[in-house]
Amino acid sequence: MSKGSDTLQPVGADGAQLSKGEIFDVLQNERRRYVLQYLRRHGGPVELGDLATRVAAEEYECPTDSVSGKQRKRVYTTLQQTHLPKMDEAGIVEFDSDDGVIDTTQYTDELTVYLEIVPGKEFPWREYYLSLGAVSLAVVATLWADVYPVTVVPPLVWATVFAVILTVSAAYHTFLGRELTLSEYAARSDGDE
Repeated sequence: MSKGSDTLQPVGADGAQLSKGEIFDVLQNERRRYVLQYLRRHGGPVELGDLATRVAAEEYECPTDSVSGKQRKRVYTTLQQTHLPKMDEAGIVEFDSDDGVIDTTQYTDELTVYLEIVPGKEFPWREYYLSLGAVSLAVVATLWADVYPVTVVPPLVWATVFAVILTVSAAYHTFLGRELTLSEYAARSDGDE
């Protein structure tokens, strides 16, 4: 993938370039993101049955040995019929439907940045920062309008409060992102041993 470009280099079966829109279309589905996350952490090839069990465990938030046959079958069927063929067509994974084997491609790891943009079950940081900005703007507007009781607190105190909240939030968000990166690195390193 070339940095700063709007497309990946040719990956599709027909050699066409894959745009960011097409990547997001493939990765907008949580089940496909679980597939890609598993392959990033553990590599390939992996059998469809094993992958279905692992994806079901992620979806149902349970250990792999607690996944029911019904849960596994539901995931297996949609992976086989819909998700893996779509990912294969885009060149993101290689799916051999005859043997039921999924493998990585040279582009599997490169999609990490897109998985970070399209998270699975994660705290909605964008909405949090938007809400924080909206509240701070409301306080500023109220201060400009000289509305009691907001004017009881001096504007410099309000500014300090919002600056501290923003700084602490950003530091925590950065820490979580770093911890995720380190945990993925550790998981990958453990798998190499």
